[in-house]
Amino acid sequence: MSTVSATSLWRDRQFRTFWSAQGVSEFGDRITELALPLIAVTMLDASPSQVGFLTAAVWLPNIISLFIGSWVDQRRDKRPLMIAADLARTILLLTLPAAYWLDVLTLGQLYAIAILAGTAHVVFITAYVSFFVRLVEQDQYLEANSKLSATRSISFMAGPSIGGLLIQWLTAPIAIVVDALSFLFSAFQLSRLKTEPGEHDESPEPFLQRARAGMRYLLRHPYLRGSLGCATTVNFFNLISMALLVLFASRNLELSAGTIGLAFGIGASGSLLGALAASPLTRLLGAGRLIAISSVIFPGSVAIAAFAGGPTWARAAALAGAEFVAGFAVMCFDVPLNSLQAAVTHDHMRSRVAGAFSSINYGVRPLGAIVGGFLGTWIGVRETLLISAVGGLFAVLWLLRSPIIHTRELTGLKPPEL
Repeated sequence: MSTVSATSLWRDRQFRTFWSAQGVSEFGDRITELALPLIAVTMLDASPSQVGFLTAAVWLPNIISLFIGSWVDQRRDKRPLMIAADLARTILLLTLPAAYWLDVLTLGQLYAIAILAGTAHVVFITAYVSFFVRLVEQDQYLEANSKLSATRSISFMAGPSIGGLLIQWLTAPIAIVVDALSFLFSAFQLSRLKTEPGEHDESPEPFLQRARAGMRYLLRHPYLRGSLGCATTVNFFNLISMALLVLFASRNLELSAGTIGLAFGIGASGSLLGALAASPLTRLLGAGRLIAISSVIFPGSVAIAAFAGGPTWARAAALAGAEFVAGFAVMCFDVPLNSLQAAVTHDHMRSRVAGAFSSINYGVRPLGAIVGGFLGTWIGVRETLLISAVGGLFAVLWLLRSPIIHTRELTGLKPPEL
């Protein structure tokens, strides 16, 4: 594990190498997140429900992340799994431009790539939570998460703008090549890291019993149970709107791909500010209060876009404004919550607990996307965005009886007795 002091992550070569891998990969992801729905909407004439199904397909593998996490937990060294996941996503994404050049691109292929690439993503994330605590010390969790979140925020600023321009100049399928290459770079950087593997788990527990133990640990943990309920509610309602936002911007607001990307990019500056502000705001307000406040603001911000109207610049500004507020709030939600979860989870349970958490928290996202798609077809896209904004406000109720709401500092937090 890293032995560098908490104030010198900038000088930690191991962390910088991983940081560069994460940063480049995040930029590539922003292009694909814009390109996939635009391929469906503009090239394959997808309906709102079909776009909802496409978004659902991306998150569908999270339903089995409980079992993936239990399998990952049995491996001492998580780094090879992360590299394999990156290489798998590289190959999968490259099939899109190939199909486009051969004129055989279909919605079925988009669904298949979304599911398979989503599965690789689950493997990467469940391995990452154990890898992360081998990379940095506990007193570096907040700083490291803040830095990684800041990079992600910058990708949300520049990525959509660059992606929108690439899509207009090169077409969406070809622009996805950039994301494929970003995963290749990430795999290369991860291969250069020298981290100490975790302790070998001598537990004779069968696979399914390990999975059940992870879920039981999660649901009985006083901190994790409340964070799960809050995050799951936020994710369900957020995906209702997220599934339709690009379609809404393209068809209802009548914005071009370049304008949509620019609006998302400008709006994402809120994510960068949120990532930078999360640590000082945590110290000022306390971790629990900041998480609670952000859990209300984040899902409600989509209403700004839903009420957009007027000339093109006003519609684009409303979209950018919604993204700005959402980005700031989600970073103030994620940074302290992720750091808190890392501090209160036993080391030998991390991957299976992350899998159990994702099975529910991210597993609900396909349902939210499908509900959003059907509601968009049934009552209208704008009205569905407003339902998403109002419903997400209930997420904070999960925190009221949780110790999270009373937690001010993360230093000194320890996992509960087993």
